[in-house]
Amino acid sequence: MTEAVSTATGAELPDPDERRGGTGTLRFLAGKIGAGLVSLLLVVVLGFLLFRMIPGDPVTTMTRDRPTSPQQLAELRARLGVDKPMLQQFFDYFGGLLRGDLGTSYIYNRPVAAMIGERVWPTVLLVGTATVLAVVLGLWLGVRAAWKRGSAFDKVQTGVALTLWSVPQFWLGLMLLIATQGLFPSRGMTSPDTPPGFFNEALDVAHHLTLPCLTLLAVIYAQYMLVMRSSLLEEMNADYLTTARAKGLRDDLVRRRHAVPNALLPTVTLVFLQFGLVVSGTVTVEAVFSWPGLGLLTFEALRGPDLPLLQGVFLILAGSVVVMNLFAEVLYRVLDPRVRAS
Repeated sequence: MTEAVSTATGAELPDPDERRGGTGTLRFLAGKIGAGLVSLLLVVVLGFLLFRMIPGDPVTTMTRDRPTSPQQLAELRARLGVDKPMLQQFFDYFGGLLRGDLGTSYIYNRPVAAMIGERVWPTVLLVGTATVLAVVLGLWLGVRAAWKRGSAFDKVQTGVALTLWSVPQFWLGLMLLIATQGLFPSRGMTSPDTPPGFFNEALDVAHHLTLPCLTLLAVIYAQYMLVMRSSLLEEMNADYLTTARAKGLRDDLVRRRHAVPNALLPTVTLVFLQFGLVVSGTVTVEAVFSWPGLGLLTFEALRGPDLPLLQGVFLILAGSVVVMNLFAEVLYRVLDPRVRAS
């Protein structure tokens, strides 16, 4: 019947399986986006409640070492809105978010959105550089370790990776500072005495970036290396590799053209899953090296506590995890035809 209609009209009707596949993809995307929005809402609620449990009074911190009367303290509380009931404070905060307003910092008296905007680039530079290097190093070492399973190289690399994966980032950063004392800057992103010019400024930033980037790299690469090694070991006994060898292909061609591309799938999705976590995990690293990013901004806001600033940074950091998880799930469906067919 379908062929008759197609012939009569001169047009080819879409295949029913293709229509179902397109509908399934849209349903999948709608479901994941809806789940992501629910997660973001939970992040907003959690961030609002969490930081109000931190010991300390922002008004007391702001008026420290200043003679202030009880009336002045009450006026300041009213101006900041911290004297309102908790539910009213939440509705005020949520209403501001809907308007794109993250509030005003208690301590710096500046819009939170502007302060976060100034600190995003240093964090992206640090996390992006460390992630790219970690992916390259982790994949290369993971492939070599799996292909030489049981060798001294495999045992050493696996042991080192497991050790670095379990080391706290702030401790590793402190050890690097002690081990390289005087060789690299220990604070900030730039030096005030750097000669003007793009090349000089880029070298200065790279010099300051070395230690915090190495700290993140040492922990991140270990995860990629272990996952890549495990994935490749699962592929090594597959029938298609035996067939490729039976056709006379060299061992390195079997590895590069057949085994590695199939083993890459879990690692590729892990890159995006971990990117959001790495962004949110830079707080301790940036605090150790005084790197002027979102992590250091969070550390500074905790001293207050500066509630609007903490809520804004937490929303950005936790939101990046949610967005990257969503992207990883969509990417996994695109790369793996078995997931699309399910």
